[in-house]
Amino acid sequence: MKNIRNFCIIAHIDHGKSTLADRLLEYTKTVAERDMQAQILDNMDLERERGITIKSHAIQMDYNYTGHHGEVPQLGEAEPGKYTLNLIDTPGHVDFSYEVSRSIAACEGALLIVDGTQGIQAQTISNLYMAIDHNLEIIPVINKCDLDSAMPELVEDEIIDLLGCKREEILRASGKTGLGVPDILEAIVERVPAPKGDPSAPLQALIFDSVFNSYKGVIGYFKIVNGTLKKGDKVKFVNTGSEYDADEVGILRMDMEPRSEVACGDVGYICSGIKTSTEVKVGDTITHQDRPCEKAIAGFEEVKPMVFAGVYPIDPEDYEDLRASLEKLQLNDASLSFMPESSLALGFGFRCGFLGLLHMEIIQERLGREFNMDVITTVPNVSYKIFDKHGKETEIHNPSGMPDIMTIEHIEEPFIRATIITQTDYIGGIMKLCLDKRGVLVEQKYISGNRVEIYFDLPLGEIVIDFYDKLKSISKGYASFDYYIHDFRPSKLVKLDILLNGEQVDALSTLTHVDNAERFGRRMCEKLKELIPRQQFDVAVQAAIGAKIIARETIKQVRKDVTAKCYGGDVSRKRKLLEAQKRGKKRMKQIGKVEVPQTAFLAVLKLD
Repeated sequence: MKNIRNFCIIAHIDHGKSTLADRLLEYTKTVAERDMQAQILDNMDLERERGITIKSHAIQMDYNYTGHHGEVPQLGEAEPGKYTLNLIDTPGHVDFSYEVSRSIAACEGALLIVDGTQGIQAQTISNLYMAIDHNLEIIPVINKCDLDSAMPELVEDEIIDLLGCKREEILRASGKTGLGVPDILEAIVERVPAPKGDPSAPLQALIFDSVFNSYKGVIGYFKIVNGTLKKGDKVKFVNTGSEYDADEVGILRMDMEPRSEVACGDVGYICSGIKTSTEVKVGDTITHQDRPCEKAIAGFEEVKPMVFAGVYPIDPEDYEDLRASLEKLQLNDASLSFMPESSLALGFGFRCGFLGLLHMEIIQERLGREFNMDVITTVPNVSYKIFDKHGKETEIHNPSGMPDIMTIEHIEEPFIRATIITQTDYIGGIMKLCLDKRGVLVEQKYISGNRVEIYFDLPLGEIVIDFYDKLKSISKGYASFDYYIHDFRPSKLVKLDILLNGEQVDALSTLTHVDNAERFGRRMCEKLKELIPRQQFDVAVQAAIGAKIIARETIKQVRKDVTAKCYGGDVSRKRKLLEAQKRGKKRMKQIGKVEVPQTAFLAVLKLD
């Protein structure tokens, strides 16, 4: 066990985590040169196209440590020999921070990577605090030191302020050229503690991820805390209480490599022919049936979805397929939650909870790619707490679930504490953006030179749709943003309904602040007028709060020129034909249904 090191890589978006991971794999010859490609651990098409990491990826490397000979002083005691390094590369986006928290729980050390050209960003800080909470040994690395625009001295000052470490403990590296990679590997062996555990104790293994394989069923990735797991052992999942045979166990290289046993402190995988995805919970503990452990390992805190949206199959017959697809996706992405719901306009579907808008977009895309599911997604919203006149509290995730306005005492909405790090030139624009979104400035402090850290309390409902995009464009891409749920606060919210010919379209209802309601309703009506195709009869598009109509647009009917065959003669002949047409249109309007195209639902998201 003393020759095992488990570590993860944490950093802000685009600070070069995956590229540096490539160099580590290349240096330890884990991947043959002919198989090497950039960002080799990002194996999903979607990750490659967008250049982002969505999943944490675990891989094992063998490293021959010959003793210390780097310029950075030796900090720990380590004997020369062969070491097993388990690396977990993690995502950088705030929407996937749950992935990061699970990776951190399976490690004893973390490489904190900071871009030498950009310095410390918001997500760096939040991931760092998460790692420190789990008592991980932090190894600070400044990446991209080969670039002319790198300023390693300034970045070193920032890291020392943040971590309180010594200057000589900070490593300089470059993921592109491979500079400093040997030093990083030596530092991992010397500074990261070996896993603590008792190989002879009852088995305790923490599941930190799982995937679905159509041949082998559900495959769980775990880290053994105590005991050993052998092939053919009878195992039990503590939380779900299910019992299985370990048909195949092994370690994670570029592919899965079966082994006869996985030792204490190691990271590996288990296949036991589990077919139903609900039986494997991420954060569960695996133990032996005949010699169970006394208690489960404290897993991860339950994930709190931030954004809710309805997901409906375009063809109602695909409902069961959609359920199966979501279950398989949930295995691979434990931060997705869903429950069935039905809508008047869209039929049966699911109410899904996501960690953010990017997460929602990725899930939608993965449903299409991996499971060929075409889905309609409704307007995203957040959950609200509603207090009625008797003081009873209910939580709603969907505007259509809102009780009658007369029974409500007050509504509370979630507020977040946002951390924005930016250059001083953009403070004005960012302040205005946050105040427009009903934000409250908490504090602002200067980090170094011309960089400033601003703390704002903002309503989550306001930032759900387009806040991040606007922040990036105001700051020319320089501002970084991170947030966590702070509290719930009373707020003047109203339910805005959209009516077509007097009938409510529940998929387009939104909860919005009183001050924005009228403007939002008017814009929505204008947009729908453009998008809904003209019918054989007039269609009234109205926005209403309760019984009060606040905006209206009319989509004009398509009409045939019935008077074309009249030439000359009395006007009453024309009137008779027009009246007949009018009666027909009226009858048509009574039985006519207005179809709302999918583009209309999407356009509401992009209202600006």
